[in-house]
Amino acid sequence: MSRIGKLPVNLPAGVTVNFADGVMTVKGAKGTLTQKVAEGIDVKIEGNEALVVKKNDTKELEPMHGLYRALLHNMVVGVTEGYKKSLKVNGVGWKVAKQGNKVVLNVGFSHPVEFAEPAGVKLECPSANEIVVSGIDKTLVGQTAADIRSIRVPEPYHGYGIAYSDEVIERKEGKTGGKGKK
Repeated sequence: MSRIGKLPVNLPAGVTVNFADGVMTVKGAKGTLTQKVAEGIDVKIEGNEALVVKKNDTKELEPMHGLYRALLHNMVVGVTEGYKKSLKVNGVGWKVAKQGNKVVLNVGFSHPVEFAEPAGVKLECPSANEIVVSGIDKTLVGQTAADIRSIRVPEPYHGYGIAYSDEVIERKEGKTGGKGKK
């Protein structure tokens, strides 16, 4: 039995959850999110709580029970508060700037790299070495931040690269230069 799946999802004021034809729809102040639900999973709304239940006890539905409860919770948080990921750019002479709906990254390549803002995500550059990715869909915000990070993954010797703001980069010791050998 899923411990997470049994927990109800609290619905704040202004959030509505609808479940029809295998699709969950969550509406809130920041927008609307939808999610297809596997057959055998049902969502029941009781007052200001939503509960994800299994129609029968099968081995295939066990992991999905907790998954869809977590997805529903993420959708409720997304339409009320939203999600945000911060990235920092570390490198000599490296900088980022927003131009229209694109972020232009000068990160040590011979050319600037342009990253277009996907639908449903907002990109901001509060400083020359910081990018903030925000939106209501947790998976889309996380994937966009990961795509930006993959342009220049942090390297362990100098720490140059694009990293999450709370990421700790393990640093390696460089070469010793062959001291003591003849």
